[in-house]
Amino acid sequence: MSKRKVKKSETGGGGEWLTTYADMMTLLLCFFVLLYAFSTMDAVKFKTLAFSLAKAFGGNVNTIVEGGNLGPVPVNTNPGIEKDDKERKTGKVDLDIQRGDTAKIYKKVQEFVKKNNLEAKITVREDIRGVVIELQEKILFDSGKADIKPESVPLLDKIGELLRMFDNEIVVEGHTDNVPINKGYYKSNWELSADRAVKVVRFLVEKEGVNPQKILAVGAGEFRPIASNSTPEGRQRNRRVNILIVTKK
Repeated sequence: MSKRKVKKSETGGGGEWLTTYADMMTLLLCFFVLLYAFSTMDAVKFKTLAFSLAKAFGGNVNTIVEGGNLGPVPVNTNPGIEKDDKERKTGKVDLDIQRGDTAKIYKKVQEFVKKNNLEAKITVREDIRGVVIELQEKILFDSGKADIKPESVPLLDKIGELLRMFDNEIVVEGHTDNVPINKGYYKSNWELSADRAVKVVRFLVEKEGVNPQKILAVGAGEFRPIASNSTPEGRQRNRRVNILIVTKK
């Protein structure tokens, strides 16, 4: 009885598939080994690797934090915010200091005025620029003139004594009403107000020893009224000399 010859393909073929299968299993094994290795990686080695990668990708190695964040961590996403915040704080502090200085000077001036019985002759108030000592025209000058009245000299003596108590800048401002000047030496309220301010400044410097480097004369004319010029009472209030003790730089 003869035997039938079996073809090679009918016996299941060769072992080519085993090679592919073995490669796949080897790769899977390596994959799981790597996962295990990463899960138990030494902290020092991990940081070293993280620093190297961060530097290679252009990151700042000083910004890597715990946990292995490889990307640069910005300290401030908007650098201008910190600067603006500092400027705001500085401005607030300066404003607080200014208000404190103004309040202190105002208190000293009020105490001086009360001590010397000057309440009926001068008005003291706080201004955004500092402390204002206000003197009405009729106390210092005759109408339309800039010569200091002799009877006002004792008052200016006291004001000079007061101003020497402070190192602040002093501004003497002359003010008028809006009635035009149509006769006499002065051609406008500008000249009259400026000359009155200069005469007060000269008196305080030459007679009272106020530092000339810290005092200014300003003529404002009719353009800084504090009352309506439509009434005699308002015009009288506007004819004045202000002595400003400056607290705002």
